[in-house]
Amino acid sequence: MRGVRVWARVLGVEGAVVEDVRLEAHKGEDVLVVTVRSGWRQRGRCGLCRRRCPGFDQGGGLRRWRALDLGTLRAYVEAAAPRVACPEHGVVVAAVPWARHDARSTRSFDDTVAWLATHCSKSAVGELLRVAWRTVGRIIARVVDEAEERSDRLDGLERIGIDEISHRKGHRYLTVVVDHDSGRLVWAAPGRDSATLERFFDLLGPRRCEQIRLVSADAAGWIRKAVVARCPKATLCMDPFHVVQWATDALDAVRREVWRAARKAGLSGLADEVKGARFALWKNPEHLTDRQQQRLAAIQQTNAPLYRAYLLKEQLRAALQRPVHQAMNLLRRWVSWARRCRLAPFVELARTIDAHWEQIAASLQHGLSNARIESTNTKIRLITRRSFGFHSPEAVIALAMLSLGGLCPPLPGRR
Repeated sequence: MRGVRVWARVLGVEGAVVEDVRLEAHKGEDVLVVTVRSGWRQRGRCGLCRRRCPGFDQGGGLRRWRALDLGTLRAYVEAAAPRVACPEHGVVVAAVPWARHDARSTRSFDDTVAWLATHCSKSAVGELLRVAWRTVGRIIARVVDEAEERSDRLDGLERIGIDEISHRKGHRYLTVVVDHDSGRLVWAAPGRDSATLERFFDLLGPRRCEQIRLVSADAAGWIRKAVVARCPKATLCMDPFHVVQWATDALDAVRREVWRAARKAGLSGLADEVKGARFALWKNPEHLTDRQQQRLAAIQQTNAPLYRAYLLKEQLRAALQRPVHQAMNLLRRWVSWARRCRLAPFVELARTIDAHWEQIAASLQHGLSNARIESTNTKIRLITRRSFGFHSPEAVIALAMLSLGGLCPPLPGRR
């Protein structure tokens, strides 16, 4: 009896009765085969809803599930696979306590694959556990689907961030939603338009949409359209980071204009100096090297418009870092200065800030930024790079939910 229990614990088949353990030759190697049967409490249950049902037939006879290797040996669990007649799901294979429904591997094997997939590439997982690349993807999808059925990730959302991310060349985008309070990825779907985002709000339902208080996003019109239409009580916040990014883009537009004018006038030395000052103009003053500080000092002496653009960018960045009331006063003065600066990119930026004034003010007032969702996007890019790309957006989403959505199971025996 003690040996039987040991085999059940080693293979992760608690709830089953071990009947036989043997070595077999399989494709030129020895494999360990453990024959089991379900315990009486687990017999005759629907594989989908786990309801006890009347038997239908004996199915296709004995069936094998891949288990975790024991040392250098592949291991399999072998058992009968009868079918039951469920009043809700019809005729289905009876549930077994050691594996998920319609799986060809044990629950412990699936959980190990899923855990490893969040820490290394699919190819490494396949090599370590001796399974095919596509098998790893199917296991990940199966584990994620079960975890989503057990928990409601959309419950209790009040502050969310929305953004899009390119997951593949050719403008293949995902819409991503993150919970600001927990930092978890709560939803993702292929596409980046209002129709895609409205699918998320459809899942939330009217009652939970009314509970959304704050939504952080960039200036994308499709996000604003969907949020205004579906979350009437939500305040849309414009991330200050994107405002500073607009200023950086405006600065770079001025730099390119100066560079083109210098080349057209035959001032190759000035053109090279402006081109080489790109990173010095982009970086924050506290991060400048000595050489970059010298470049900025030279620009201050020789090119007043470009240096004025640099000061505008830095003044905007500094203003948005102040306490909310002081930041709003400084931002009003900055907009007035930008309108009179005679630099077309910054005049246009002043108009853009005016158009998004309420969203910028809300972000400063509530201290809400897109930092969490930008961090999530970075991790999704890392997942894609580590896996050497994905053939479908669904595969990216499944692995992202496993890694970033709190759905990753613990390693077997470490709960």
